[in-house]
Amino acid sequence: MTAVLVLEDGRVFRGDAYGAIGETIGEGVFATGMTGYQETLTDPSYRRQVVVMTAPHIGNTGVNDEDDESDRIWVAGYVVRDPARIHSSWRATDDLGARLERDGVVGISGLDTRALTRHLRERGAMRVGISSASGTVEDLLERVREAPRMAGADLAGEVTTGESYVVPAQGEKRFTVAAIDLGIKGMTPRLLSERGVEVHVLASTASIDDVLAIEPDGVFMSNGPGDPEASVDAVALLREVLTRRIPYFGICFGNQMFGRALGFDTYKLKYGHRGINQPVIDKTTGRVEITSQNHGFAVDMPTDAPVRTEFGTATVTHVSLNDGVVEGLALTDAPAFSVQYHPEAAAGPHDSAYLFDRFADLMREAKQGATT
Repeated sequence: MTAVLVLEDGRVFRGDAYGAIGETIGEGVFATGMTGYQETLTDPSYRRQVVVMTAPHIGNTGVNDEDDESDRIWVAGYVVRDPARIHSSWRATDDLGARLERDGVVGISGLDTRALTRHLRERGAMRVGISSASGTVEDLLERVREAPRMAGADLAGEVTTGESYVVPAQGEKRFTVAAIDLGIKGMTPRLLSERGVEVHVLASTASIDDVLAIEPDGVFMSNGPGDPEASVDAVALLREVLTRRIPYFGICFGNQMFGRALGFDTYKLKYGHRGINQPVIDKTTGRVEITSQNHGFAVDMPTDAPVRTEFGTATVTHVSLNDGVVEGLALTDAPAFSVQYHPEAAAGPHDSAYLFDRFADLMREAKQGATT
């Protein structure tokens, strides 16, 4: 069957139906990863986004029962140029197209994704619609333009866990962490547990009393979708955590929560950073990391000098080498830091996995300080 993709500025791309038959609308964004598409599809951070894959050939390793980062596919729609006709992997349990169809994900294939990516890069991320159902392009365009924008969207509550749960430490238990689920990926508590951390995953609506009830050695805030300016409850919770000087580590959305808790604004990027080949420099060491990223907002903070906040002196620790965007923050005199990228990226790269060790070190130092 044929399908059509319509952007809110009126540009139209035509192709073939891929996945489920129907119609979907979301924010059109592009991701540059050549691998890890199953991780992308099941990442809650992609809630209400139509993902355009820049790599032309997608689906060659199929899908399996082990690599999902959550219990469902979250993308609003999926756009590829050449879907694999035959998948080949000893781990595969299904075909990607069949999985999309089974999960009700509307997609489109056979179009010029390079031209579409260039359009989004030049014009910015925008609302798009995909339809393989009956109807006119004009009607679809009208629905696209009536759809809500990502700016101002409070989506963490739509992807968070319905009930808190515990991921036990592997081996000897060293620490207890309260992980606030703003759209957490399964690999995150797994990597923490490998370091002797018992992880209590709490909903995005958790209060400071909920956090303190588990007597945590540290607090973690995860990645997640939406506009950080709209997540006022998570920011308020984090301010309570910082006031009590509980060690804190945040990634992606958690980095933006940290920035806003410190008193800085956030802003929407033109087209965001999405892919597994993003270069970031650690200003404290001079080391360059190739990172996995998925974000459309960033913290608005000076990168050239420390800034005094009510919680202590804050500094930018990591910066994007592509465009200078803030990629990491830390308090110099309190146990709190965050990064804008994914150190838990299962599909790689794994340059940044050491950050979980840094968090463990912070908690160890805090516990030692409390006993002296």
